[in-house]
Amino acid sequence: MDHHSSPNSSERIAGRGSITDVAALPMTRPVGNPFDPPEELARIRKRRPLSRLAFPDGHVGWLVTSYALARAVAADSRFSSRYELMHYPVPGADVTTMPPAPAGDLSGIDPPEHTRLRKLLTGKFTVRRMRQLTERVEQVCIEHLDVMQRLGPPVDLVQAYAYPVPAVVICELLGVPYAERDFFQRHAMAIIGPDDPLAAYETLQQYLRELVLAKRARPTDDLLSDLTTSDLTDDELSGVGTFLLAAGLETTANMLALGVFALLQNPRQLDALRGDQEIVDNAVEELLRYLSIAHTGARAALEDVELGGELIRAGETVTVSLQAANRDPERFTDPDTLDLRRHAAGHLAFGHGIHQCLGQQLARVEMRIAFPALFTRFPTLRLGVPPEEVPLRPNMNIYGVHRLPVTWHEQAA
Repeated sequence: MDHHSSPNSSERIAGRGSITDVAALPMTRPVGNPFDPPEELARIRKRRPLSRLAFPDGHVGWLVTSYALARAVAADSRFSSRYELMHYPVPGADVTTMPPAPAGDLSGIDPPEHTRLRKLLTGKFTVRRMRQLTERVEQVCIEHLDVMQRLGPPVDLVQAYAYPVPAVVICELLGVPYAERDFFQRHAMAIIGPDDPLAAYETLQQYLRELVLAKRARPTDDLLSDLTTSDLTDDELSGVGTFLLAAGLETTANMLALGVFALLQNPRQLDALRGDQEIVDNAVEELLRYLSIAHTGARAALEDVELGGELIRAGETVTVSLQAANRDPERFTDPDTLDLRRHAAGHLAFGHGIHQCLGQQLARVEMRIAFPALFTRFPTLRLGVPPEEVPLRPNMNIYGVHRLPVTWHEQAA
């Protein structure tokens, strides 16, 4: 189903007397270019970066497509992150009202609850702490590249590398006992699988609840054990574990897989990465900006707010297109070009404001190591299928690929 409205469409929503500029949130990406946002978003941004948007449930809210306005909304405490106050913007989704955030889910709560939880966790994810993990991340990458080499081509990079690397790291960070890691990782990967992701998620929630009780009884050297000394309840602590697992696994895994796909489709950029170790940090930031896998956010206005020359009424939902903001030519020159030498700092791939991604430093460490390690080990790496046959995740909250078949020339012994 194509959820695009025509470029100049606007329609009156019965009963509200409101004119909408955008009849539905654009979701369809351009044919033949899976890395670009829907083309409609650029037209909307140029015409009216704060537009009226019709939501699937009939609500008339707003759509933000510019970099400046996206930052402004994320930094403004008059906009709430509470799920239950929002209308869901994605067309075709089977969601009308959203339940409140489960215990421990930092994304769907406001201060003071958010402040309390965030304060407890921020110190665990500092740049220094995450960099201390560098050596371990390097080992994990090497172990999985060794397995890939033993298996020989072709392989699905998602199953062989992109998911296992962050899964092992988050496993160790949370303190999952070694004997239980296969079980944990199998269910963690099933969360994004086609079969029964909800069942896998519930299994992991239950597992983390039992793990929290075990850590309280016998603490070890890990994040969950550290947090047992805080005032978090068992529900909050297991909820934090589930939140960190979902946030730390799905995002990094999809960045690795989609990032490899993008680099294989941009051989000059890949050559630049291979040829100059100095640009790795820049390359990671540019891939984050260019791909913007966490593509859409939302906030609910707690009071009337004037923004961008418009009055947003209390109770209205503002949908924020992070992918459009990260391609805003007012902020980034030639934004639709992947340029690994670009200084892409300030992008919104990790969000902005008090809800900016808690694990962003960990994600950076993993990507800075995983991309060069893969392309160094397999210098002839290429897609194993035509690019149009790579299965994408077009309507999911985190964009990416379901599978990425790759192959390479095996070196003669």
